[in-house]
Amino acid sequence: MRPALNLDPANGSGRTDWHRYRTEFPIFRTATYFNTCSLGALSTRVAAAMAAFTRLWDESGAAAWYGPWWDELRLLRERCAAVIGAGVDEVALFPSITAALTAVSSAFAYRERPRVVLSDLEFPTTVYQWSTKSSLGVEVTMLTSPDRMTVPLASYERAVDGRTQLVVGSHVYFTSGMIQDIAALAHVAHARGAYCLIDAYQSIGQLPTDVHTAGVDFLVAGGLKWLLGGPGTAFLYVRRDLIDRLHPHDVGWFAHADQFGFDVRRFTYAADARRFEGGTPSVAATYAARAGLEVVLEVGVDALRERQVALVAALVEGARRRGLDPRVPGRIEDLAGIVTIPRREPQAVVKALAARGIIIDSRPGLIRLSPYFYNLPEDGDRVLDAIVDLDRAGIR
Repeated sequence: MRPALNLDPANGSGRTDWHRYRTEFPIFRTATYFNTCSLGALSTRVAAAMAAFTRLWDESGAAAWYGPWWDELRLLRERCAAVIGAGVDEVALFPSITAALTAVSSAFAYRERPRVVLSDLEFPTTVYQWSTKSSLGVEVTMLTSPDRMTVPLASYERAVDGRTQLVVGSHVYFTSGMIQDIAALAHVAHARGAYCLIDAYQSIGQLPTDVHTAGVDFLVAGGLKWLLGGPGTAFLYVRRDLIDRLHPHDVGWFAHADQFGFDVRRFTYAADARRFEGGTPSVAATYAARAGLEVVLEVGVDALRERQVALVAALVEGARRRGLDPRVPGRIEDLAGIVTIPRREPQAVVKALAARGIIIDSRPGLIRLSPYFYNLPEDGDRVLDAIVDLDRAGIR
């Protein structure tokens, strides 16, 4: 069952007060922050939640586990489930995407179905998870993007066959910002009897997502970026009807059905997605992640997406008007909150912009501009004007 949440709307008028939300992010007092695709800006709510954690640690020591800290884990599970349309029983918590992927990869034998199909646009962690398992019989089929922006669904249709165990894809590609149709990808996998795992680190928070409607089997995401929770937390969705069929072996004591029984002679899997979990979580990161998710759920992902499309459209139009060449699709709606611009020396551009109080990021051959709901259109203008100035100075 999905948890019932009682989150107030942004304001009583039915219109979101974006300026008020912006005041919750102190970084804008001193900088133009345009890099949410790498790290969400710190909100005052997240800072207050982390202060609450340290206060409880100081006041109660280990006794905090028996009430507030354990309850915080429950709240985080509920919020993670709510933002993807899942049930709480379908969510497992992790310190990183790597840990979540490791648990999933350990749930398969790979004998009759040794193939894992993925693309060369995936984040390296996702690729390494399976490319390092050749000794276990895993065969990786890597698809090549024809335009370095996306991977056609037809490429997956040709590659997935009866020997495929898993199809792995990104909801939003981390270098291009392009959105992939995850429901279509799940359909391709299921038509051949394979599972579908989605890396949604760059999408959850900025794109409305319902895992049940999409039909995916696994989905991983985390608090670092669009969920505003900082580093140290990630989560895994496992489709409910798969849970009792899978027995991951890279797990920890939180995966036990009775973890506080401390039975070292017999391991009994938890009945829900917790069977994929590892060891003791970082409680400080849990507090931060829950507080960040509260902001996202309070605003509403539909409203965030509408805001995102408007900000990205203004940014793309402004870049073109200034003679820059953003890598974008024909429809802005096919792009998430990442706009990339080719540069000869992207790291030099990032460094020069930082000296001007503008924070962006780079990838090989590209700079990444990443607005979110707390940005204003004039932030984009300032960033683009500075890029043009650097271009004239020979830094490009």
